[in-house]
Order: sequence, then C-alpha cells, then structure tokens
Amino acid sequence: MRELVYTGFMSLDGVVDSPGGGPGEEHRSGGWVFKDLEFVPDAWSLKGEELADTTALMFGRRSYEAFAAVWPGSEDHADYKELPKYVVSTTLPDDALVDGWGPTTILRSTEDVAALKEGEGGAIFIHGSAELARRLSDAGLIDRYNLLVFPVLLGAGKSLFGRSDRDKHMLKLRESESYPNGILKLVYGVER
Repeated sequence: MRELVYTGFMSLDGVVDSPGGGPGEEHRSGGWVFKDLEFVPDAWSLKGEELADTTALMFGRRSYEAFAAVWPGSEDHADYKELPKYVVSTTLPDDALVDGWGPTTILRSTEDVAALKEGEGGAIFIHGSAELARRLSDAGLIDRYNLLVFPVLLGAGKSLFGRSDRDKHMLKLRESESYPNGILKLVYGVER
C-alpha cells in the first residue's frame, strides 16, 4: 500500500493560503513564508528530506495549473520533473495536461485515489491543494502530514483542515523541531 503524504506551509492558525505569493495566490498576505521572517536554512531541511521519499506527486486542479505553469522550467523543482503526477479533478480535460513534465494521470474521484493507494510503489506527496487535502482527509486517505508551521496568524484564508463535524482522527507525532525564527517542523502520522 502506498503512503499518501500532505506536505505544506501552514500559519499557526491553520491557514495554508498563498504561502509563496506567486501567480494565482491572491491572499492579501501572500508570500507570508518569506516576508518579515529571518531566513534559517535548517528550517527548510524538511523539503530536502521529503525528496528522497517522494515517488509521485498529487495535486488538485487549481494547484496543478499553478505549479505546471512554473515548476517544469524551475531549477528549484528539477528533481520533481520526471516524477509521475496525479491530478484529482472532475473538470480538468485531458488536453490541459502539460507536456514535458513527466507522466501525468487524471484521477476523477476519491475512489480513484483510494485505488491508487492500494497499488505498488512508494510515497505520493500532495503539494498545495488545500481543498483536495481536506476531502482526502475526510475520506481517511491521508497517512501523514509534513508541516512547517510559521509564527504568523492570518485569520482568513484556505485552511488545511475542514470545520465540519466529523469523526475524530488521532495523529501521532513522528518528528518535531523548532527553529530560532519561530518555524516549527511537525511530522504527524495518522493513526488508524
């Protein structure tokens, strides 16, 4: 069974909206992971550690469209270029997939994601895609959260976790670290 991992940047109040402030990121505080915060290289080590575990990427439609416009030609994301990619969308047409960015498959339902997880292979990492992450979490399909929590309160914005009434999901802290600039690295496994 493949592990499905959500990885992302999150404010202390749970907002994951517009961390980099790039195209398509419309939050009024977009770019909050870089602004007004001392750069501490060790705080970003999780991103390098993840690369060794990543065998495929998964996105929702909007995140796929945003990343596909930048990542294929980005030196910072060159290691992701040939990895298989999965886009979970009921609306993205097949002809909208980007050429030259590794094999890409559109999954049309949560059931398709569950079937993918049952197959052979390593960890699949979800980048961005807050709405997809909430839906997959509610369906019990996410196995791990790799989070960098930033010392900022954003109030409004897309949240990683839904606010609807649901069954409790227990998490087990696998790893944590704090950095002098206030960033926290939190790696949680979902207990089943």
